[in-house]
Amino acid sequence: MINFLDKDILIKIASLNSVAVITRVGVGFLTSKAIAYYIGPAGMAAVGNLRDFVNAVRSFSSLGFYNGIVKYISEFKQDLKEVSKILTTVFISVFSVSLILAIICFLYAGELNDQIVGPEYEFEFVFKLLALALPFYSLNLILLAILNGSSRFKFLLNVSIIGQILGGVVTLFLIWKYTLIGALIAVVISELTILLLIILVSKKDFKKRHLLAFNSFRFRVLKNLSGFSIMALFSAVALPLTFVFIRNYIKDSIGADEAGFWEAINRISKYYLMFISTLLTLYILPRFSEITTSLGFRKEVFDFYRKIVPIFGLTLIIIYFLREFIILIIFTREFAPVEDLFLWQLLGDFIKVLSLVISYQLIAKRMVTKYLITESISIIVLLISSVYLIEMFGVRGATIAHFVTYLIYLIMMLGLFGKDLFGKDRILSK
Repeated sequence: MINFLDKDILIKIASLNSVAVITRVGVGFLTSKAIAYYIGPAGMAAVGNLRDFVNAVRSFSSLGFYNGIVKYISEFKQDLKEVSKILTTVFISVFSVSLILAIICFLYAGELNDQIVGPEYEFEFVFKLLALALPFYSLNLILLAILNGSSRFKFLLNVSIIGQILGGVVTLFLIWKYTLIGALIAVVISELTILLLIILVSKKDFKKRHLLAFNSFRFRVLKNLSGFSIMALFSAVALPLTFVFIRNYIKDSIGADEAGFWEAINRISKYYLMFISTLLTLYILPRFSEITTSLGFRKEVFDFYRKIVPIFGLTLIIIYFLREFIILIIFTREFAPVEDLFLWQLLGDFIKVLSLVISYQLIAKRMVTKYLITESISIIVLLISSVYLIEMFGVRGATIAHFVTYLIYLIMMLGLFGKDLFGKDRILSK
């Protein structure tokens, strides 16, 4: 068993990743408990809206280049001249867009406050603070993508662990001291601790390589990255804004507390999905980028299903039976209605993981059109089914819609990649 663990890189990365995820989950539990205790369900809904908006703007400010940087750094990491062209082009482009978005956020802070957290709050300065942080978000994503593409998994995970702890301390202090406004400020600034750590630890390494040279800017690189940009930006903007719409729909049609309950089940979902999502980004995306045959693709998918999915499924079963206990630990008794939301959320998340493993091939092989079509269908299904099922079943309808959406998404993935998964071996395009 020890020899197997040493040789199997997926298990090795999963083991390292589990420590980082446990740290993030622990910090997340503490911050969720603080929000539940000091702010309540309605405040949690406002925090969720801001977080989704920040995620969307952050992704847009980085032009969705993250997955593209990972792919090309992993391919050309031995060719420093090509790496320099990639990073210089990315840095100039991203920094320019970040400045433009920062100016927009600063000038329209009042309007953003009304649409995102609600006109009943006057937190315009939070959006002005977000404007100042935007360029640093973009730099952080670029550095993380470089480390990921360079396969520096251990360093990346160690930085993530320390950064999560420091960010959690900052978040807890702000919530304790300033309640809701503190939680909103924490959403904006907590992630910058990871950037600070990366700069402090890696500045000599990046300086030594001379990777940024302004005469290395190439439009060719932008063209190569454009496919990844379109895919990433579509999901990074459309999906969070869809969540904002659903959360506001629940708030307007049922109540602010119910919107907070839906945000609570999504928070719990994000905690256990952290392990899978980071494993997909750290391991599956670089591997799929390197694989050139359907047999290799098939092997990686079924290896993941065989080694990771059973553990994940068992975890979901345990979570379901301990749901009442989990709610009391993470939140307060005020969140007891969340218990009714677990079944469909857990079923949806299990199907989601099965489909996401396959769908990363769309990103790795830059299948832009297929990606946009399948993502558009899934978002439309989520919106329509959420509105319809919320009317029928209340807030539980939103979790049923989650299950329906990913069941349809899995069917689409099997339809697209059925031949690669079950047919004869063939050469795949890069």
